[in-house]
Amino acid sequence: MEGCQVFGLCSHGLPTNPGMSWINADFGSRGLAKQGFSCKPLHSAISNVKFIDSFSLDRKPLLLCGGSASKKKAVQVISPNVSSLSMTIDLLDAYDDEYNGVVIDPECLPTSANAFASILRTSLSIWKLKRKKGIWLKILEAQSDLVPIAIKEGFSCHHAEPGYVMLTYWIPDEPCMLPASPSHLIGVGGFVINDKREVLVVKEKQCPCRCSGVWKLPTGFVNKSEEIFYGAVREVKEETGIDTAFLEMTAFRHAHLVAFEKSDLLFMCMLKPLSFNIKIDEKEIEAAKWMPLDEFVGQSYYQEDHMSKKVIDICVATYENRYSGFTAHQVVSKLDGKLSYLYYNEFEEKLII
Repeated sequence: MEGCQVFGLCSHGLPTNPGMSWINADFGSRGLAKQGFSCKPLHSAISNVKFIDSFSLDRKPLLLCGGSASKKKAVQVISPNVSSLSMTIDLLDAYDDEYNGVVIDPECLPTSANAFASILRTSLSIWKLKRKKGIWLKILEAQSDLVPIAIKEGFSCHHAEPGYVMLTYWIPDEPCMLPASPSHLIGVGGFVINDKREVLVVKEKQCPCRCSGVWKLPTGFVNKSEEIFYGAVREVKEETGIDTAFLEMTAFRHAHLVAFEKSDLLFMCMLKPLSFNIKIDEKEIEAAKWMPLDEFVGQSYYQEDHMSKKVIDICVATYENRYSGFTAHQVVSKLDGKLSYLYYNEFEEKLII
């Protein structure tokens, strides 16, 4: 409909073709001109009829016939190609992502459930016409009544965090290419050994029965946006009160179907003690101490657990300079232009001439 001219009257009949889209438009002469249309009323063809500029009558278009005014509730313009029109349509506030998808702004969602349902349907229709792919909809905790509405419209739960739930909608008639929800828990352990070959160990108050009463290395989970090595330093400090410095990442273990059927990554870090007086976190830790290495390794639990025994052997080899783990290096990535840590062994870089 680009560059089309509108003559005479416009029908209010609704289309029977569901593939056609309808858009509200101002049918005053200046309203049409604003939308890129050329308005030429055919006074010679239709006698005693004239159009009145809607802007002069409180923006309500009137059609005057024989001196009497008849209010028109709405005027619809039919278009087979929405992208060719410059008319304004009420859509959810959103922006395009880098993968031809759409990310909806959660701060601008309608507060009314009925309004949300209506504008969501309209937005989906337009995004389908524009051949968009994945739609991301974050619904805040205070907007939780909108979740079942979105699910009814075809959205699926992706993941949830404190304060919100993330929903997704895949438009193309092909397998969904959106990334899956977070699948891993990230854990850290700290191997801290002093000059007397004593290892910093703890007994946890709450632990699985199979390791109840075992003296173990301090471990825990990495916090959101926390570096792996800093998580190890923090966990040791929280559980034992000992300050440490990161030396090397000695090994990591990858296990599956652990807590909440997620996979689990545990990174072991070699830490240098900077203090020696122990002060435990009584909420989590039953006891902590410096234990001679031979006594620690000699516990029956570690003789039977080949995974844990191998981890300790690697850490001891690192302490004795028989093994080199990964050290952390800050490197700028072109992906985001930010500094991030890359863990690797030191090596002699080859000069390119």
